[in-house]
Amino acid sequence: MFTSRAEYRISLRADNADLRLTRKGAEYGLVTDPERLAALDMRQALIGENVERLRDFKLFVTDWGKRGGNDLMGGAAANRPGKEFKKKTAEEVLGMPNVSLKMVESIMADVFDEEQQEKQETADGESSSSEPDVDAKMDPTPLSVYDTVEASIKYKSYVVRQEKDIESWRKAQGAKIPPNIIYDRAVMPTFKQEEIEKLDQFRPSTFAEASQISALRPQSLVYLYHHVMRLNKESGKKKREESESVAV
Repeated sequence: MFTSRAEYRISLRADNADLRLTRKGAEYGLVTDPERLAALDMRQALIGENVERLRDFKLFVTDWGKRGGNDLMGGAAANRPGKEFKKKTAEEVLGMPNVSLKMVESIMADVFDEEQQEKQETADGESSSSEPDVDAKMDPTPLSVYDTVEASIKYKSYVVRQEKDIESWRKAQGAKIPPNIIYDRAVMPTFKQEEIEKLDQFRPSTFAEASQISALRPQSLVYLYHHVMRLNKESGKKKREESESVAV
């Protein structure tokens, strides 16, 4: 509920609700079923194992392009000189637009099958006491954790950036907001009209005061912080230029 007001909005998803809330419920004595908690532990471990598998699997950029298409998995720079020697993990490829976990794991399974075939051919040509497991195969991510594994990787960079932004403005809550700042959607296009009106009405002098305005969303406060820092930087640059011109 009310995710538009939440600071970590990107992290509040239906697929990870149990991971976020069940443990807290247990801490407050609301969740006491040991089987439910054991199931949560197993699910969390399964998610970790599948993410780790994607992180450990690597192919050359050119190989990803050949198997999944240059436009989709190779990237714009796939055919540049030197790129043939660079590798990408399955996790990195999954983080690219329009690439699904199913696509990535299909390529991983093909590579695994090819490696098994090579081992079989090598074993056939040599006398070896240990025979390769010809029936071995790479299983796809179970449906029970599929959405969470895919989403956690897809949103990873956005979550990291969001957390950095939130931390930046939290540390700077005592920073001053210029009294002559103009609140206008022309310069603050991501703001709702209600937010613009509230800021113009209360004219907060610090970010701590701005954070107390109920209509303001966390992402708007972050935007305001960066906007003010940019204004301060431009103002400082202008003053330096004026002082240098006077000195000359």
